[in-house]
Amino acid sequence: MDYLQLPESIIEHAKPGGQVLAESIQHRSSSDINPPQTASDNTCSITKDFSCIYSKDLLPALRGEDTTKSFFQELVNILLSYVCKSFRRSSKVLDFHHPHQLREGLEGFSLELPDQPENLEQLLVDCRDTLKYGVKTGHPRFFNQLSSGLDVIGLAGEWLTSTANTNMFTYEVSPVFILMEEILLRKMQEIVGWSEEEGDGVFCPGGTMSNLYSVLLARYHFFPEVKTKGMTALPRLILFTSAHSHYSVKKSAAVLGIGSDNVVVVKCNDRGKMITAELESSIITAKDQGCVPFYVNATAGTTVYGAFDPLNAIADICESHGLWLHVDAAWGGGLLMSKRHRVKLQGIERAWSVTWNPHKMMGAPLQCSAILVKKRGLLKDCNQMCAEYLFQTDKHYDTSYDTGDKTIQCGRHVDVFKLWLMWKAKGSEGFESQVNKCLENAEHLFDKLKQRPDFELVFKSEPEHSNVCFWYIPPSLRNMSPGPERNRRLHEVAPKIKAKMMEQGMAMIGYQPLGDKVNFFRCVFSNPATQTEDVDYLLEEIASLGHDICIRTETDL
Repeated sequence: MDYLQLPESIIEHAKPGGQVLAESIQHRSSSDINPPQTASDNTCSITKDFSCIYSKDLLPALRGEDTTKSFFQELVNILLSYVCKSFRRSSKVLDFHHPHQLREGLEGFSLELPDQPENLEQLLVDCRDTLKYGVKTGHPRFFNQLSSGLDVIGLAGEWLTSTANTNMFTYEVSPVFILMEEILLRKMQEIVGWSEEEGDGVFCPGGTMSNLYSVLLARYHFFPEVKTKGMTALPRLILFTSAHSHYSVKKSAAVLGIGSDNVVVVKCNDRGKMITAELESSIITAKDQGCVPFYVNATAGTTVYGAFDPLNAIADICESHGLWLHVDAAWGGGLLMSKRHRVKLQGIERAWSVTWNPHKMMGAPLQCSAILVKKRGLLKDCNQMCAEYLFQTDKHYDTSYDTGDKTIQCGRHVDVFKLWLMWKAKGSEGFESQVNKCLENAEHLFDKLKQRPDFELVFKSEPEHSNVCFWYIPPSLRNMSPGPERNRRLHEVAPKIKAKMMEQGMAMIGYQPLGDKVNFFRCVFSNPATQTEDVDYLLEEIASLGHDICIRTETDL
């Protein structure tokens, strides 16, 4: 059974004299594989018929090797087809169905869990359908999230990582990956601008966890007694972040027992940058109220506007008041790879900690986030619990390479290898070109929007990052005077267009309100596969879907 036909393009583009993996899989005859002898009473005459083969017939079953190979070859067929389709512009970004439709089952695809095992044929069909009804985030016309694209080398790295299935807590079970992480974190710290004597870090399950680490470390640095005595031993702590910062800062305060009410939200200017005078005033006010300021989060690349806080000015204030400076560069950290754009993060070397997500601008597969810490040893001092069953002091190797006691987790996924492999494949220069291209796409979109009367930019000045924010103005609103009624109607336009776009499935973009601004589109570029033709397509798609939208007046409702 061919569970998914392999794309012809793979075969067509094979180099003369060479042989691609896909060709080998497609042209391999059943006679090349000996039919497996399984413990099951229902053995199949040919390996590619999986209708009477079950998971118990795969390794570690006796004589299950050939069956396992054949099963994986069919699975690779499905994955390769999906990868190729993800890059085809004729392919849909998504085949949208409402939750109740997927729950009820589509074309034999059921999410319900059985009591009796299902055969491998059904599992392969389920794998195919899982991808079919998902979203192709690697598609060149997926503009919805900060993490997009499908890096083939990174994907290969993730496949290998899952195959190795090891844990990052000790050198004895993860020797190569532990060393890779040390080398890669050192490289990132060097790019940030720290000296060889400075720097520590760890890969975390996402930017939210990286930001949580920064608050945890800052609190321990100033009040180490919190580790044993808890928050009752501490004064009322206050941390500061901008109005446009990521919500994870407040979440971290809540999780760590500081309380979200003790997060002071500092005003931003109209471009989303923290106003430093407001920061200093807020710090002084907190001190006057008997509170203890200890931490400031500055953002390098805000989620919606792509704004960069003035890091040097904020660092000056932090040094003046003796506060921990954290830079959340989850989104903007990738610009450090570009000689042209890294100036936007000038002053990041003065931070005490940095969040950097390579799964965003650098295109690594999810998840890949690092917390970088300037003070070496602080991670271990803060988190160490000396579990004797893992971290024995009399091991026969250098136990400083056991990283598990530096983290708040025990089990930790290997997130480093895919990025390490990508770096080997591209070099730093390759990442620089990739980042530059994404920002060039943003500049192209900005220029196009300026020329079109049916669109309106949220900002008239050029974007700092690859975020471009805009409204589509349907004909029914173009002659309306600015005011509450126009805003009310305009607020409904983006959601209606987004709904139509998802039903059609050929592109995907996000929208949101922010402050006093009604719903607007936010287009972000982090996929190097996206070309200017895709940007042009997006605008035409939005205009086509939104042209006939007519929002009723309040008197019509």
